[in-house]
Amino acid sequence: MIEVCRDLLHLRAPGNWLNDPNGFIYYKGKYHLFYQYFPYAPEWGTMHWGHGVSEDLVHWEHLGIALFPSKRYDENGVFSGSALERDGKLCLYYSAVRYLETDDEDIHRAKDGRMETSQAIVVSEDGFVFDNWKEKRQIIPVIRDMEIGDAADTRDPKVWLEGDRYFMVLGSTCEKKEGRVLFFQSGDGENWTYAGQCRHEGFGTGMECPDLFRVGEQYVFVGSPMGIGETGKGYRDHAVCCLAEFDKDSCSMKISGEFQYMDYGMDLYAPQTNVDRDGRRVMIAWMRMPEPVDDKGEKPWIGMMCIPRVVEVENGHICFRVHPQVDRYFNREIEGKESFDCRRPCRIQAVLDEGEEINVGGYRIWMENGYVQTDRSRVFRGIEGHRLVSSTPESLGCCRLDIFVDGNLIEVFINDGEYVISHVVYGLGDRILGKVQRVFV
Repeated sequence: MIEVCRDLLHLRAPGNWLNDPNGFIYYKGKYHLFYQYFPYAPEWGTMHWGHGVSEDLVHWEHLGIALFPSKRYDENGVFSGSALERDGKLCLYYSAVRYLETDDEDIHRAKDGRMETSQAIVVSEDGFVFDNWKEKRQIIPVIRDMEIGDAADTRDPKVWLEGDRYFMVLGSTCEKKEGRVLFFQSGDGENWTYAGQCRHEGFGTGMECPDLFRVGEQYVFVGSPMGIGETGKGYRDHAVCCLAEFDKDSCSMKISGEFQYMDYGMDLYAPQTNVDRDGRRVMIAWMRMPEPVDDKGEKPWIGMMCIPRVVEVENGHICFRVHPQVDRYFNREIEGKESFDCRRPCRIQAVLDEGEEINVGGYRIWMENGYVQTDRSRVFRGIEGHRLVSSTPESLGCCRLDIFVDGNLIEVFINDGEYVISHVVYGLGDRILGKVQRVFV
């Protein structure tokens, strides 16, 4: 008998390790969300693509491994990438990794980081069956010209169709000192030519998981620059976004707005967007976890996704709003159309004013000098070296909060997604329900 693994609201690792979302797409009536997956232990290793599907972005079913190393050029990892529907088929674009030398004590890591990366494609007729032997093809060889890209660290292809041309954006680096993004273009989605690049001081020491898309007539750039975080304050690599200008004829991009963090809890990373069935631009991202969850009766697991968030631009500010399907699910719960279960995620809606505090099972949310602040220190197992207290970047005054609470994740949407603070937590368990306190100080 095949074990069926299902998740509610947050897609999480079905045992072992999960990181970046890959190939997020609405295809033939279902949402497909692939993800970086190491199926052998709850730690990073040789990357595969796990596969999840959903009809509503709330209820997820895991379908097992879709892609795995099978070629010389991807023998050490099927790294991150994206999905595109072409001629009714599902095309998965990914970064293919080959180690130049393997660590003697751990075959899942390159010795001294020596590896090379190319870009490849897999085509599926139905989005469920993937032939890793016959349907893979290398489409962009390893880049040897350092003026164009880095042989080891050029990766994470995001592909889209605009007009009659296909475009690809890749993350890269200049000698691990300066991040950059590369643009390729194609007439058929299979044969690609280099078209240009963009460098910016906000791209850190290297760029991962770049994404470029339009919201209305406005281009938005999303990426995960490395090395931009403060030393000694948790992760150094973070997900950011900004307004951009893109000339598709010359494949040139200009950053036209200030960078903002996509989530001010600073656990969120490697976001990917696509459009839902109604044409909204939707983002899902990886929530980084410092330790595995080892619940009794379950395989140890580490890594989960945030809830789907609609990307909108309002007065030049990029907002991340709760997806209507998530809102609809919780409204059904309120109406009593689904039975109450304390193991389900819960939602708390409140208005927070100066001097007020909300306590969710030990997780504190309060307002001080107009800033919304959060503290997870009581629900983080004493784990050191990670950010415990977070804040909005500006004083907002009285705020509307929409809080989503799961066993290992709390997401706080402020003023309908004007800002979001999301934190991985440990030890909440069933305490999250029935023990929410509102304190006036």
